[in-house]
Amino acid sequence: MEQTRKHIRSTLLRACLTALALALLVALPTSAIEWASLDGTARGYPVMRDLSGQRLADGEFAQWVAGDRLHVRLTYAFDGGRRVEEDVVFRQRPQLAQESWAFRDLQGKKPLRSFAIDFRTGVASASKDEKGETKHWSETLDVADGQTFAGFGFSVAIRALRERLIKGEVVTLKGVGFAPKPQLVSVELSYAGRDRVRMAGRIIEGDRFIVHPKIPAIAKLFVKVPDAQIWLTTPPAGFLRWEGALAEPGDQIIRVDLLPGGTSEAATPVATSGTGK
Repeated sequence: MEQTRKHIRSTLLRACLTALALALLVALPTSAIEWASLDGTARGYPVMRDLSGQRLADGEFAQWVAGDRLHVRLTYAFDGGRRVEEDVVFRQRPQLAQESWAFRDLQGKKPLRSFAIDFRTGVASASKDEKGETKHWSETLDVADGQTFAGFGFSVAIRALRERLIKGEVVTLKGVGFAPKPQLVSVELSYAGRDRVRMAGRIIEGDRFIVHPKIPAIAKLFVKVPDAQIWLTTPPAGFLRWEGALAEPGDQIIRVDLLPGGTSEAATPVATSGTGK
């Protein structure tokens, strides 16, 4: 009898431990974006073009680490004194998370429009010059830490998710957009195949990824939000090309190439399916 009671207690204990383990697994943040290696200092000189390959603006890319945060600044200088600036801050540990994003569009020193989001608080703001009057918007958005991105943040998120996406997984994140009022939308990331990308007189193979905003059907009647496309170099994966609307859904679709100079042409497929290497 004593042996039977011990067996029952042992069986119940194992069952409880198994249930506890399963509960802990369910509770773990399975959606965390793991960052395999920490980024450091980098600098580059991308160029902004229209989709025909004509130059629009000369760019400068700067990346550095301050404390335990990764900072990125992108600037584009157009002819005629127009200037676009984008600033991004990321936390790299214990998982990748975007902490802030700011975009400024200026004519000389005069701000034409600006957008910003603090992902730690969810506070997003926008201002835009409309017919000589500056209008302002502010919203507190329900952002999820490590799951919400904006602007250049999606290029970094795709780098971190590259292996999962190339295996065929479709990853849904949240995106902050401005039209010009700040808004939060679901965004699907997916792999679209390997392409040959011609820029600066060279042909470079890169993996193409799609950033697809999932706009509610009723909203589609009033605004069309285009997909963005991001190309990464083959491993070690790095930024190669981006195509999409500059800031607002109605903006011109533009291309940003990693390398300045020379010709720039539309990408051509190497393969549209299968596993990239």
